Amino acid sequence: MNGWSELDRFLRTDPRDVGCAEAMEMLHVYAELVAAGEPTEERYPGIAAHLQACGPCGEDFAGLLAVVRGQAH
Repeated sequence: MNGWSELDRFLRTDPRDVGCAEAMEMLHVYAELVAAGEPTEERYPGIAAHLQACGPCGEDFAGLLAVVRGQAH
C-alpha cells in the first residue's frame, strides 16, 4: 500500500465532519434523538457526516441505538 488511498479518503472528508471525539461526546444524545424519530441529520449534520465516514464510530452508534431501542441481545 502506498498511502494514496489514505490521502484520497482524507481529501474526500466532509468538511462538516466533527471527528471522533466530538461525535463520541454527543453519541448518547444523537442515539436518543434518532430513536425518537427526530431529524438528527438536520440538527447535528457534523455528527451525521462523521458516522457515515467513520466505521468504528458508526458501529458504536449502531450498538448504542440498539440498546436505546431495546434491541440489544
